[in-house]
Amino acid sequence: MEKFFSIIRGLGLKRGPQRWLGGVCGGIAAKLNVDVAYVRIAFLLFCLLPGPAFVVYIAAWLILPDQESSIALESFLNRRAGNRP
Repeated sequence: MEKFFSIIRGLGLKRGPQRWLGGVCGGIAAKLNVDVAYVRIAFLLFCLLPGPAFVVYIAAWLILPDQESSIALESFLNRRAGNRP
């Protein structure tokens, strides 16, 4: 599992500091160097299409590192295993 989280960190995509919910749109906007409003609008349009937009957002929130490179899923799994990050 460590290799998976290392690969995710290596992508250079982090959840953004401008958060409404989890910071996913802010992180994508920062990586693409566009205004976060454009990414939020694109995501809202994506939500209008039939498909798993909500699931994609939750998955991104779980596996994208925050500004301190902490991954929510990794922290959760470490706590469940009794390890501290």
